[in-house]
Amino acid sequence: MTPADGLKKSLTPLMLWGLGVGYVISGMYFGWNLGLEKGGTLGMAITTTVIMLMYVTFSFSYAELACAIPKAGGAFDYAQKALGSEAGFIAGIAQSVEFIFAPPAIAFAIGAYFNSFFPQVPVLTTALFAYVLFTAINIYGVKEAASFATAVTIIAIIGLAIFYVLALPAFKAENLTRNSFPNGWQGAFAAIPFAIWFFLGIEGVANVAEESVNPQKDISRGFGLSMTTLAVLCVLVFVFAVGIAGWETIVYKNGKSGETSDSPLPLALSKINGESDVWLKTFIIVGLSGLIASFHGLLLAAGRSTFEMGRTKQLPAFLGRVSEKFKTPANSLLVNMVIGMIALLTGKTAIIITISVFGALTLYIISMISVFALRKKYPELHRPFKTPLYPAMPFITLVIAVISLAAMCIYNWQMAIAYFVILFLALVVFKILNPGRHE
Repeated sequence: MTPADGLKKSLTPLMLWGLGVGYVISGMYFGWNLGLEKGGTLGMAITTTVIMLMYVTFSFSYAELACAIPKAGGAFDYAQKALGSEAGFIAGIAQSVEFIFAPPAIAFAIGAYFNSFFPQVPVLTTALFAYVLFTAINIYGVKEAASFATAVTIIAIIGLAIFYVLALPAFKAENLTRNSFPNGWQGAFAAIPFAIWFFLGIEGVANVAEESVNPQKDISRGFGLSMTTLAVLCVLVFVFAVGIAGWETIVYKNGKSGETSDSPLPLALSKINGESDVWLKTFIIVGLSGLIASFHGLLLAAGRSTFEMGRTKQLPAFLGRVSEKFKTPANSLLVNMVIGMIALLTGKTAIIITISVFGALTLYIISMISVFALRKKYPELHRPFKTPLYPAMPFITLVIAVISLAAMCIYNWQMAIAYFVILFLALVVFKILNPGRHE
């Protein structure tokens, strides 16, 4: 790869932290509340605790891969080196599914938050506008994109702090125990994709490793600081949001049943002083930054994932070209935008989240197998960061991810069939177009 073909190195540790938290922080503002409909407070809490453990162990394990192989393809590159081209291709497609389908769900939430402040503006209009605007920012330059992501991430954290302060006087512990386990253990398992939504996307830090100033040192720091920040934010938002008036009030728009909401935190605050409260409106404005941070960051990660597969000719080669003017993967970003906009038109947030989670879990499973395989096949590989408590950490991630994927297949069997058919057909096409390719 010539310098002209490469991505620009300009990301600092602070920017990596901003991207890491930014990829995920929208999960604090919406999406997770849909899991309460399945599991209630207790069911969702149990599931979230297990999933949090998975992400902590995953982050340490994935950091080893990212530091040893700092390339834009992330799991695609790791699996290709560890397990061969076919496994690498599947990991790359799964990663693309995760990163391409997560942004449309977030775009819906951006539209919903904006609509709650400006009802005259349709949700879909705002969502489509967001796609065009933030794809353009990502095309313009990675340093500018990351700087923007860091800024809005900090604002988003301030927004959550405002939420905690406003919620504290209204918090009642009994609201956490009322109707807390409505569907038993079945509901807890059904809540898995929405617990994952709390943290989905943190692995995107690895996809910008090639653009960081010192990837061998900074990537592990980025993962560690990001995961610590997100774990604290997750616990606080869960407890305070449910504690205001019970889980039903942040799931359903009318507070009891029926249509679900993509703006749970404003719903919770509206139970304190009503929908006209000045602080509520202030929070909605600030809260938009959290959704924008994740939306913007995941567009960036998705572009790098698709770019790397195009650069290695496992997807059409034009996707692997860097813009001569901006030194960013403009073609990949534009194609991902079109796919995301098509998903937006379905209007199904829960389905889009679930599809994205299928991709994520596939990525986690293949990546953890890659950790073990690389340790065995390439013991001499330079690893600036090594997973603590190896092999326990990648093993814990692998077990939880496999159980989670199995549960999702049971409770979302139609989407599971569609997802695995897509993976299979993509692999068939790959084998036809690359009959002699092997590692």
